[in-house]
Amino acid sequence: MDKKELIKILEEIGILLELKGENPFKARAYYNAARQLETMNTDIEDLVSSGKIADVKGVGKALADKISTLVTTGELPYYQELKSSVPAGLFDILKIPGLGTKKVKVIYEKLGVTSPGELEYACRENRLRDLSGFGQKSQDNILKNIGQFKRYRQYFLFPIAELEARNLLKYLQENKNIIRIEIAGSLRRKMEIIKEIDIVASCEKEKRDSVMDYLIAYPEIMETVVRDSTKSTIKLQSGINADLNLIDDARFPFALHHSTGNKEHNTAMQSLAQTKNLNMNEYGLFQDDKLLTCKDESDIFKKLDMVYIVPELRENCGEIEAGQKNRLPDLYDGTPFNGIFHIHTTYSDGAHTLEEIVRACRDAGWQYIGISDHSKSAFYANGLTEERVIEQHREIDTLNQKYPDITIFKGIEADILSDGRIDYDDEFLSGFDFVIASVHSIFNLSEHDMTARICRALEHPSVTMLGHPTGRLLLGREPYAIDMEKVIETAGRYSKIIEINSSPYRLDLDWRWGSLARHHNVKTALNPDAHAIDGLQDYRYGINIARKAGFEQADVINSLDVHQVKELFSKIHQ
Repeated sequence: MDKKELIKILEEIGILLELKGENPFKARAYYNAARQLETMNTDIEDLVSSGKIADVKGVGKALADKISTLVTTGELPYYQELKSSVPAGLFDILKIPGLGTKKVKVIYEKLGVTSPGELEYACRENRLRDLSGFGQKSQDNILKNIGQFKRYRQYFLFPIAELEARNLLKYLQENKNIIRIEIAGSLRRKMEIIKEIDIVASCEKEKRDSVMDYLIAYPEIMETVVRDSTKSTIKLQSGINADLNLIDDARFPFALHHSTGNKEHNTAMQSLAQTKNLNMNEYGLFQDDKLLTCKDESDIFKKLDMVYIVPELRENCGEIEAGQKNRLPDLYDGTPFNGIFHIHTTYSDGAHTLEEIVRACRDAGWQYIGISDHSKSAFYANGLTEERVIEQHREIDTLNQKYPDITIFKGIEADILSDGRIDYDDEFLSGFDFVIASVHSIFNLSEHDMTARICRALEHPSVTMLGHPTGRLLLGREPYAIDMEKVIETAGRYSKIIEINSSPYRLDLDWRWGSLARHHNVKTALNPDAHAIDGLQDYRYGINIARKAGFEQADVINSLDVHQVKELFSKIHQ
């Protein structure tokens, strides 16, 4: 082991000791030893072999023995034991500017946050605002620094990539040499996380260099990664790469289809073309080496005797076979959209009062909203005791009279306890119009136990819908172990709703379970999980996922009018 690696490990031991709340002098000893070794020119192996390592200032016998073990064997059981006792993601949090071990320790111990993604989500839900030693300003600064940290990560949440792509698209559309231009790639397919921005444009061959010069003059560029006359890549200030592909206008539909992907969909389409004695690639659809004319993408599908497949479905999940048989779903496009559920207010961890939320939803033109603050077990989110629920219900009654043009449903986001019980008694739960049951703690159960826990909650007569069913945080936390087939089957058997949590940090239910949900007649709710007024509009990200899942209007309860919602809730709770 070289000196550089040794110093890194000594510093990590010091950090681990601080995170565990050990004696600060003990942690300081490792920091001091690391600094002393860093300033020395002596070879570390010579120090160990000669026994002089114990003579180094700040290195006593016990620490000298550990250093000797590390240098001679490359391992140290003490270090490995410490590492295994602390979530690895805490080291990533420490990379965020402005967060030292003391603050990270508080965040971990008080909120259970173990990764930068979880920390960002906690900030969005105002968890740090009321945490001792933090506050609103501190929370805002941490959010800002998380954004800076994420610039250098490989993947990006959909809203960030979408905004960057639309701004770049608008800039490029002003170039008069471009004939046609579209966003392609995973953004066009509305994937949850995006690696890069793909843009396809057509122009005359002699104008390509001019267009590429225009691209690299984009004000938001950080660097030019690749510059070519047909394809260039730039890195934007946000850290995301953007590719621009230039093509002849006659070949634009084929390039757009190919660049949209995904790869498996393209391969399957090429195989289908071969069965019709055609060849298909990113440059065209050919018959005996002759390019077939297609004015747009829909013409490509017509030439292959199938109906148009929207980009959201192009994942090679049966869409090609369905397209050949004209059996593609009539995807929900967000109209009608009559109301939303899963909204938090200042009663728990929201940023706006109940009345402020009601007014914002009236301004949006919705018929109804469903308020669902956290239940009493969510102490970290100022969860509502029974007394505070009664207080909130009184205010909802008053507001329902004050604003007769919108119906406010009384709901709760109730915690599913480790054994599947809900954290209010049955009689009290029956007083809500709807109940969202969610897991907010104890994520490390086995698949069997987690599945049994959630299924038991779904069997409860007062539970209306399941919230963020896999618990994932995109780019922040993996889903917990769960048998989603059994969960979906249980939801179908008890006529329960499974939300598509439309927060761009979750987008959970995963669209890949859409086919099974439809098979079991499980309806969904596009819930923003809003903690502030500006989060109410997150439902539109849920529309993307609903479309990828194959959901039609009848599958989405937000399309129901207020009378139909009341009837649906009544049936579920019979």
